[in-house]
Amino acid sequence: MSVPAGEAAHQRHANCIVTGTLTEIGKSCSKVRQTANFRPVGLASLGLGHYAVINSVWDAARTLLHEWPVDDGEDYFEAVKSCLDAIIGDLPPDEVRASFIRAAQEAGISVIEAAD
Repeated sequence: MSVPAGEAAHQRHANCIVTGTLTEIGKSCSKVRQTANFRPVGLASLGLGHYAVINSVWDAARTLLHEWPVDDGEDYFEAVKSCLDAIIGDLPPDEVRASFIRAAQEAGISVIEAAD
C-alpha cells in the first residue's frame, strides 16, 4: 500500500487497525498471528519451473485459490477451509500449514521444508 507523504494510512482488519504495515500495539490481530506462527513452506513445480515460498495463512489461501494446479480433492478443500477458519481466528496457523502440505502432496507438488 502506498502512503502519501505526511499522511498515515489506516486499514481496518477484523478487530485491529493496520497502519501501513504495522499493527497498533495492544491490538489483537489475526493477520499478525497468522504470520507469526506459520513456518515457511517451499513448493516446487507448482507450474513448470516454478518455485514458491508460503509464509502465512494469507499466502496459503492466495496460492490455493489462484495458483493451484487442480481445484479438486478432499485435501484441497480441507486446506481452503482451514485457511478461511484461520483468517477468522478459529484455527491456529500451524494446523493450516499441515493441511496445506497435505493438499500439496495430494496435488503432486513437491514440498521443501527447512531442517529444524
